[in-house]
Amino acid sequence: MILTICIVNWNTREDLRRCLDSLVDGAGALEIETIVVDNASIDGSPEMVERDFPQVRLIRNAGNTGFAHANNQAIRASSGDYLLLLNSDTIVAPDALAALIAGMEADPRTGIGGPKLLNADGSLQYSCRRFPTFTAGIFRNTAFGQLFSRNKKVSDYLMTDFDHASRLAVDWVSGAALCIRRATLEQIGLLDERYFMYCEDVDWCYTAGLAGWKVVYFPDAVITHIIGRSSDLAVEKMVRAHHHSMRLFYWKHYAPKTFPPFRWIPPIGIRLRQQLVLWSKRREARHKRQQATKTQRTAVS
Repeated sequence: MILTICIVNWNTREDLRRCLDSLVDGAGALEIETIVVDNASIDGSPEMVERDFPQVRLIRNAGNTGFAHANNQAIRASSGDYLLLLNSDTIVAPDALAALIAGMEADPRTGIGGPKLLNADGSLQYSCRRFPTFTAGIFRNTAFGQLFSRNKKVSDYLMTDFDHASRLAVDWVSGAALCIRRATLEQIGLLDERYFMYCEDVDWCYTAGLAGWKVVYFPDAVITHIIGRSSDLAVEKMVRAHHHSMRLFYWKHYAPKTFPPFRWIPPIGIRLRQQLVLWSKRREARHKRQQATKTQRTAVS
């Protein structure tokens, strides 16, 4: 039984080092192969992998080809019975990967599995969710959501009503740490490369469900995930990429089931949401700059 670990990296050298260091204990007795695809990092990441982790296969891209494309490169080069998409800003707990594979092996209809993800402070990260809805999109991470922080549509989407302590079949699990069975992959195909970043995990889980596979959350497999280390390097670009992916997912899966006269309403809403999120991010960045300037002036005086 071989697990292939696919890691896409973009300028997260030290996070990547910690991630790779954690894999030996995380695998336990499980046989693993690790493939890192570097999307033209300029921080010395690929050189670090070559020097310090000679057992890891490194694929170097001349440009940033996106999350889905780079993972597909690793998948094509893989030989594992299972494949784990793993973010470079993760730390795998001892025996977590062995627990994840053991859980999937217990039920041959489990096509995709996701571990429990924790934030850096040890708090729970909502990594298993219900499929997105238009209403949840309006309130999640927007000014509307700040006004209505206890909106039920968002809590339903994030599954905050679930204790995250028991194994459960769910709609989808986060691509930060997503394990897929080889047989499932061969049936549903590679990641859709039209998604540069974001929603490719939702798309894969949705497609797997349509094909009759189960997506299962495994709380006994624990991984720490430091959210957004790569995306924080290009915030506005990532916001646009995220909303492009939201529109793509809608047109691919939801629009065909929507009454034709109403099909354009969600894309317009997604476009408006993008502008709201960009406005909020710019306002936040401006506030941070003002605070930094104020701190500098205080220090000088």
